[in-house]
Amino acid sequence: MFDLPTTNIGGPELFVLEFGDIVAYFSPYTAALFVFALIFTVLAIVSRPERQVDFAFGGDAYYTKEVEANLLRFQRFMAIACGLATLGAMVTGDVFNFTLFASLVGITNIGIVAAYRNRHVLNAAFQYGIVVMLATVPLFGGAAIVLASTGTLSMWELFTGAVAVPLFAKAFLVLGVMGEGMAPFYIAKAEITRAQGAPFVLMVHVSSLLLFLRVIEIVLSM
Repeated sequence: MFDLPTTNIGGPELFVLEFGDIVAYFSPYTAALFVFALIFTVLAIVSRPERQVDFAFGGDAYYTKEVEANLLRFQRFMAIACGLATLGAMVTGDVFNFTLFASLVGITNIGIVAAYRNRHVLNAAFQYGIVVMLATVPLFGGAAIVLASTGTLSMWELFTGAVAVPLFAKAFLVLGVMGEGMAPFYIAKAEITRAQGAPFVLMVHVSSLLLFLRVIEIVLSM
């Protein structure tokens, strides 16, 4: 049985699930993030996308657009996948697994943004995709440096303070997550917050926010 190190800023352990040397755990901090991500994942499952309403300026004309069935299924799938990846990132006790979940969040966010068939939106999704691919270099590089310098990727050992994690390894992890979580800026650029399937776009904002909160806890605890 593992005991959560007292140096962890997330608080004492609430629940531990061991998979060999990989340990998933709940602390008050990670449990709160997990519940928040779970709520929005459930909302992505049960929600029905709103119709997009276009107004004709200078008159009273307006019309709505139906959400295509295939677009709805794809956006819902990507939103659910993003939620599941976010849930994994919140509870994992392994640095490498965290980077895997973070990269999966970036991939699914690209899918959510790119699902809207508009040239301007697709251009923003393409630019975000380039940022995500570049961000994988410092993201996985940070995990590799942690392993090379400490001999472990387990947060249960890294959080004890018994091993010293290089500062630039922590910086690489933060930089990688910043790249993976840039999707909200591209959503604002593409102006798709009120586009077809807008409820699913909320998962992009939630996943990015939770990734930032989680990586801050990790780098401050190591």
